[in-house]
Amino acid sequence: SRLSPHLHFGEIGPRQIWHAVHHTFRGRPPEDAQTFLSEIGWREFAYHILYHFPTTPTKPLRADFERFHWETNAEQLRAWHRGLTGYPIVDAGMRELWTTGWMHNRVRMIVGSFLTKHLRLSWTEGARWFWDTLVDADLASNTMGWQWIGGCGADAAPYFRVFNPMMQGEKFDPQGTYVRRWVPEIAKLSDKTIHQPWSATADELRRAGVKLGQTYPLPLVDHAEARNMALAAFSQLKAPASGIRAGATDSANEKTPKR
Repeated sequence: SRLSPHLHFGEIGPRQIWHAVHHTFRGRPPEDAQTFLSEIGWREFAYHILYHFPTTPTKPLRADFERFHWETNAEQLRAWHRGLTGYPIVDAGMRELWTTGWMHNRVRMIVGSFLTKHLRLSWTEGARWFWDTLVDADLASNTMGWQWIGGCGADAAPYFRVFNPMMQGEKFDPQGTYVRRWVPEIAKLSDKTIHQPWSATADELRRAGVKLGQTYPLPLVDHAEARNMALAAFSQLKAPASGIRAGATDSANEKTPKR
């Protein structure tokens, strides 16, 4: 809806949106409108969480995640910032974010999963970058969103949910329109290979003017290996589970080349 910046700055309120939708559809909003309203509800839930758990911008809601070892890798973090991970859908999203201050919610989930699962870099790194770059940056929503994708928040994504960037790209950008707009250096690849350039033949790469590792980076990590390492690392949190912090107010195993 692109209303989130206006919600954040108080130009419009959630109650106004709710009443406008119900007025438009005479009290019977269709399924897509109900989905939209549910997103407004999630925003209100984020504020509820932040109010009652004010430390969540810097600490996980799930206390057991305090013992999780996040990696530290400045080079990989910088590549993620700049949209140079070697995964086209991730790079397209990060470049759009830097250029426009905006990113679709689906792409936010994809790039967030890549940071926290493939690279195992802390969700706080992602939250900080989004806070600095999004035009709709909102402390409550940003915090809840990153804790959700990192698995450490309220009703968070399960640790074994690792978004497959190739499959996500093929599903939500089947013609490669989005990737071609934001990652023009691989724009001449076919729809079949646009989301995984390493699968293109040498002849197709030559005709498309793509030199992997030169004009476009090789993947930072291998998808299958990164997924398996993430599952092994996150599975250590299964026992014992210590619950919520107290005292407060897709993924098929395609092989990708290593860098």
